[in-house]
Amino acid sequence: MKKIISLLTVAILLICTLTGCGGNKESVATDGSTSMNKVISALGEDFQSDTGITVTYNATGSGAGIQAVQEGRCDIGLSSRNLKDEEKANGLESTILAYDGIAIIVNPNNPVSDLDVETIAKIYTGEIKNWKEVGGNDVEIVLIGREAGSGTRDGFESITDTEDKCQYRQELTSTGDVITTVASNPAAIGYASLASVKDTVKALTVDGVTPSEETIKDGSYVIQRPFVLVTKKDTALSENAQKFFDYVTSEAATEIISNAGVVPAN
Repeated sequence: MKKIISLLTVAILLICTLTGCGGNKESVATDGSTSMNKVISALGEDFQSDTGITVTYNATGSGAGIQAVQEGRCDIGLSSRNLKDEEKANGLESTILAYDGIAIIVNPNNPVSDLDVETIAKIYTGEIKNWKEVGGNDVEIVLIGREAGSGTRDGFESITDTEDKCQYRQELTSTGDVITTVASNPAAIGYASLASVKDTVKALTVDGVTPSEETIKDGSYVIQRPFVLVTKKDTALSENAQKFFDYVTSEAATEIISNAGVVPAN
């Protein structure tokens, strides 16, 4: 009996050594912002092709990604907003990967092409209710936004000074859902990561400035926010997660980040 128990113990230890008890240590788990899908996917694919290490991405939203890091459910959190003071107090720290514009989007058939920040705020708080008030068609404006906890929403509301004031018709859970909804409704207006905007919608100029890598870099396009990597301050990353972190924050990743439509922080 003792011999059988000893053999079972050895077998269990061997399995743990080969597979990694407590999770797959060969992969790197990321979790968070849906707006960062394009850039993280591109970086993950390039990293995997060079190292053979898989990078997983769980698109849950910025708030959920930050919580996942806090609870130890992923290696690196992804946030499209800066950390709040209480999150920093809980032992989290942030590293800015890139900067992204928040595009104000409308249906391609909407004749409006430019709005200033003040007018955008008045639209989202319900002070302006009809497109004809800003040079558009005589139709009620349909306000599309993101769910509470979204980094895109936090960035938009902070810049436009509309926090807790927006009169949303719909609060959607992903960048893709916002784009799809605006594309299908001629009266809709929404906001979305510039890196994710497709030709199914029209991105407005803001104060006459077109959202682009150049105008984000020089600051003339004012509705922009950071893409942030979130980690635990006093907890070391796994070896593979550290390799991925070092790669994405190095100059070697700059071209891939730019090709994903955002402005590298380095």
